[in-house]
Amino acid sequence: MIPLHDHNEAAQAPRLVDRMVAGEHFALVSDAGTPLVSDPGYRLVRAAIDAGVQVSAIPGPNAAVMALSLSGLPPHPFLFLGFLPARAGPRATEVARLRQLERAGLAATVVFYEAPHRLAEALAALAEGLSASRPAAVARELTKRFEEVRRGTLGELAGHYATAEARGEICIVVGPAPIEEAGADELDAALRAAFAAGLSLRDAAASVAEATGLKRRDVYRRALELGEG
Repeated sequence: MIPLHDHNEAAQAPRLVDRMVAGEHFALVSDAGTPLVSDPGYRLVRAAIDAGVQVSAIPGPNAAVMALSLSGLPPHPFLFLGFLPARAGPRATEVARLRQLERAGLAATVVFYEAPHRLAEALAALAEGLSASRPAAVARELTKRFEEVRRGTLGELAGHYATAEARGEICIVVGPAPIEEAGADELDAALRAAFAAGLSLRDAAASVAEATGLKRRDVYRRALELGEG
């Protein structure tokens, strides 16, 4: 048995790979969760691949995928973001970055891991930065005796865990962002870009309506006004 963790992986990886190249075989095993996903191992696997060593895997427990399956939220596409930052400032920045990606078109269910003592703070940050009405789920102690999945909005879940103690290993699953209606300026900019690309009035209206989620007749009416202007 050779310990491999965050503090020694950089030093251990080249030594282990040298032994692999010499013909030895190793198995990377986690005491819980999946190597590389919730535990170290990426640097070792990357070094082994770079050295031409064959790497294989045996499927094991994966809390992110199981939480996604039990959440009742759209399973694909999904985005796994691991742990949110522990401190409030960086955590808010990370949530804001996710929101910017959603405004740019990202539409995926998002899965986080979280420590029990930070669950309430994480849910509150997500509710504030994304939307308190966003559907979500908290999955706890999956595959264990006290397995629990609580579903609701981010606001409801944040309120519940503000007073309820959470124990064990936790996943937060957040549903995809809804299609947002474009503002007047965004609509005009999109239509002008479509006209500049050579689309006809009808095709421009259809393309912009699909991209923004607005009603086609409303977009067509505005396209007519811009065309006449």
